[in-house]
Amino acid sequence: MYTTLISVDELKRLQASGAPLMIFDCSFDLMNPAAGEEQYRQAHIPGAVYANLDTALSDQGVVAPDGTHHPHPDAASGGRHPLPSRERFAMWLSSVGFANEMQAVVYDRNNANYCGRLWWMLKWAGHEAVAALDGGLQAWQAAGGAVTDREEPSHFQSNFKLGPELRRLATTREVQAGLGQATQTLIDARAPARYRGETEPLDPVAGHIPGALNRPFGQNLGPDGRFKPAAQLREEFDGLLRGRDPRGVVHHCGSGVSAVPNVLAMEIAGYGPTALYAGSWSEWCRDASRPVERG
Repeated sequence: MYTTLISVDELKRLQASGAPLMIFDCSFDLMNPAAGEEQYRQAHIPGAVYANLDTALSDQGVVAPDGTHHPHPDAASGGRHPLPSRERFAMWLSSVGFANEMQAVVYDRNNANYCGRLWWMLKWAGHEAVAALDGGLQAWQAAGGAVTDREEPSHFQSNFKLGPELRRLATTREVQAGLGQATQTLIDARAPARYRGETEPLDPVAGHIPGALNRPFGQNLGPDGRFKPAAQLREEFDGLLRGRDPRGVVHHCGSGVSAVPNVLAMEIAGYGPTALYAGSWSEWCRDASRPVERG
């Protein structure tokens, strides 16, 4: 069972073994939401299923009579990419033929930014056997891995069954209650300029949640696009935490997506599972009564 990362060679051996396996391509572009699926159609690992951030990995919501878009009442979080309920997510997994006995492998072309979302969601749904392809599609192609542009055949519907939540989802109320408490350490994965409030291209308010530490998600990767060695990640997170209890870490970003590489990196480094505030800054800043810090 692979539960954090899987290398290109390990994936090739897994494919050759005939073990139950499903590969997901999660490539996406926030500024051009159609681009990820187009990239998938042009080249993907044979057999891979496309997992669209907007339509598969977020709550699609409903359109009200006045034309405004709202998440379903059972959405698991708010923000720009609200998490669907676990039940809706299980329905999507079943629709693409994913079954409980399968090993999931997720990848993208975006430094594990978007495939991390599916990695976390599968854990949250109770499925431990999910790993991110280290280095993404770029590493696969550099090692001579085959890609295809052909349309994948549809899968028979499965009956994916939810298990206990293996990763913790933090709510806005919990995060706000923990401000200033030694039992909570917030880590913000956004770029430094957004964290400091110098610029904000996506959300209506600039800044960060008071007390949050900043670790841009790209810092987890080396120049080759692979995650840094576990010992190096451990040293870097120890330096960031400065004695704070890692068990109290809550990760967030703009909309709960790019925070996940930090979650994954901490697990690679040997820490236990840490929490995700999926609503993140985009949910936090929508209420003007919540405090904002800049600088």
